[in-house]
This record gives sequence, C-alpha cells and structure tokens, in this order.
Amino acid sequence: MSRAPAWTLSLTLTLAATLTAVAGDWPRFRGPNGAGTIDEEAVPTKWSRAQNVVWKVEVPGVGHSSPIVVKGKIFLQSASSDGSQRMLHCFDAASGKLDWTKTVPGQTAPTHAKNSLASSTPGSDGERVYAVVWSGEAVALHAYDFAGKELWSTALGAYVSQHGPGMSPVAYAGKVYVNYDQDGAAEFDCFDGATGAKKWSAPRKPFRACYSCPLVRDVDGKAEIVNASTAGLTGYDPDTGKVIWSWDWKFEGMALRTVGSPILAGDLVVAVSGDGGGSRSTVAVAPSPKPRLLWEKKKDTPYVPGPLVKNDYLYWITDAGFATCAQLRTGKIVWSERVFTKPVSASPVLVNGNVIAIAEDGKAVVFAASPDGLDKVAENALGETVFASPAVADGRLYVRGAEHLFCIGKK
Repeated sequence: MSRAPAWTLSLTLTLAATLTAVAGDWPRFRGPNGAGTIDEEAVPTKWSRAQNVVWKVEVPGVGHSSPIVVKGKIFLQSASSDGSQRMLHCFDAASGKLDWTKTVPGQTAPTHAKNSLASSTPGSDGERVYAVVWSGEAVALHAYDFAGKELWSTALGAYVSQHGPGMSPVAYAGKVYVNYDQDGAAEFDCFDGATGAKKWSAPRKPFRACYSCPLVRDVDGKAEIVNASTAGLTGYDPDTGKVIWSWDWKFEGMALRTVGSPILAGDLVVAVSGDGGGSRSTVAVAPSPKPRLLWEKKKDTPYVPGPLVKNDYLYWITDAGFATCAQLRTGKIVWSERVFTKPVSASPVLVNGNVIAIAEDGKAVVFAASPDGLDKVAENALGETVFASPAVADGRLYVRGAEHLFCIGKK
C-alpha cells in the first residue's frame, strides 16, 4: 500500500482542523479546499442512465453552475431560458426533491459559446449558502439560509468580459472570498459571512477576466488564502488582505487566463492557465520561504479543467481529452493517453484512488490514479451534455447535465 509523504499528511491534518467544511460535504467548487479529492469507497465506478442512478431530476433553467452538497442539501444556480431571471436551487440530496428556488432579475448578455448566464458555483460554510449572480451587467453576492431566506446581498459592481461570468465564492473562517477579475479591472474581495460587509479589497494588475477560485494554505499554524489570476499567484492574510507573498506569471506574448482553479499539492501550489487560441501554461510554485518556480509546462496541459494530486504525482485531463500523469516535483510527463474524442470542460475528481472524468458529451472515464500507466476501471455514459464539474458526498456522485441533475450511487 502506498503511503503519503509526511509533509502531505501534516498539511492535510492541519487544514482539516482549520477549514469549515463538514466531513463528507462538498461545500464549494471542486470540493474541500478546491482539491477535487475525497475518499468515498461507496461511490460506484460504473453507471448508465439505467444502472446505479439513484435518482434523476430536471433542473429548472439553464446553466453550467456545478453542484455543491452541504448537510444533505444540494445547491446550484441557473438562469431562465429567456435570460430574465437568475435562480438558486436547493435539492434534497437523498431524494432529489426540489426544496426551494430563489430568483433575482437578470437580462440576456453575450457569453462565450461554452459559458452560460449562470456558471458560478455557490459556496457554503455550513450555516449559509453564498451565490455570485451576474445580472448581465453587474455582479452581486447573495447569502441565504438553508430554508431559502435571503439574509443579505451586496453589489460588487459592473462586470465586463467578452466571455461572460464565472467567479465562484469560497467561504472560510466566517468570511467569503470572491476573485473579482474582469477585462480591465481586477481585485480580490473579502466579505463578512454573517452581514455581507466588505472586510477588505486587494486590487491587482488587470489583464483579462479570470474564473479561478482561491484555496487555503497552512503555514506553521497560520492560514494564507492563495489566489491565482492572470497576474500570477498570491498569498494573502485572510483577515487583512495583506500580501504575504507573490509570484508573477511570465508570458512571452499575450497574458493567459486562469480558468481552472489551483490546487495545493503538499508544499507546492499548482496552477493552470491558457486561452482559446491554444496557448497553455501549468506551473508548480513553492511559496516558502521565498516564492520560486519549480517548473512550467506550456504544452499538453489543461486550460479549463483543474488538476488533481495523489502522493508524488499530478493527474489532469486536457480540454482535448487526454489523460495525463506527471511527476509533482519536476513536471515530467509519466504517461499521457487520449480517453475522450470530444472536448472536456468539467474538472475531474479523485475518489478513493480513482480519477473520474466527464467529457462534454456526457461520456465518463474512470481510471486508477497510478503512475504505472492508464488503467481504465470503467467507461460510462449519461447521454446528456455536461459542462459542470461533479460533486461527491456521502458515497454518491452528483452530476449536473444540460437538463438534469443525476445522483449516482449504489442502490
């Protein structure tokens, strides 16, 4: 049996003590601390529209918002088909029953062909659920209790991007953080989770709209909140917004977007970036004691899907459908094989040692997270378009398709 390095175990235990996620929950985009990883032995590796689907329900409206799962409830966002409304939905995780929907007005606006009017994923601290909503012109942050009562809302301001919206809130230690990057303006904002009052705002050099979510890093018992943007990687004091460290991305040509979110990989931060023209950059940065670049790869890396880490290896799915294993400390590719013929937008998840990846056509591949080569465990299909990233909680996999929300589990 493989064993995690000591530094991985130490950081994992420290973060487990400081993060607000309830055990078994998936409280934000890509789950606990944005790692995309959870140990749930009960999650089946094989499914279809008729096999191991516990329930399937229609989702009102349209959107690419990914589901989160907190205290037995599923939250996700959508927009009405005519663009006049933005919606936050709450489903019962056990049955799929729609408990409530809250709406705010909106309007149609241009987005990228692979984006939607409701691509932001909610976040939760276990007491409240937070949703970033784009009206088509401006962005606001809303907070609700689990019964659907709106507790507060605060306007972030205008939002301009040729690709449309996509920022998702992250709750940590009584605060809510939003990466508020747009074309021509960029800042990282912190709000009080109970009141919505702005605690601090950290402006940074603007380039292009970005959609990545922050993560929390523990250094000798003190937390940092780490954000990735076109400008680079930055570690902030979560209470004051003071910059603790910063590493600047070096681009030979046009600055790239950070769409996929970074992950914490032991003592490293691994981040991805790219653009629609095919340019790519994946980096591994050691923040302490002084930020330094360990390696950078500019080819065969993802733009939209985020990476995963297990022990000393990274695993990712490229937008073109290649599964790849790379050495964490060097970036050296160990193996890479095509697993999909259609593009991929959803970020993969690592469940009990298996990577679960889903392509835009709804086909899924499950393979062992192993440096020994591609070991396919299963191939599955839902028969529905998938852009949202899956969630895992309490032994079940939740997948949001173009029309339905699927609960996959052992019956």
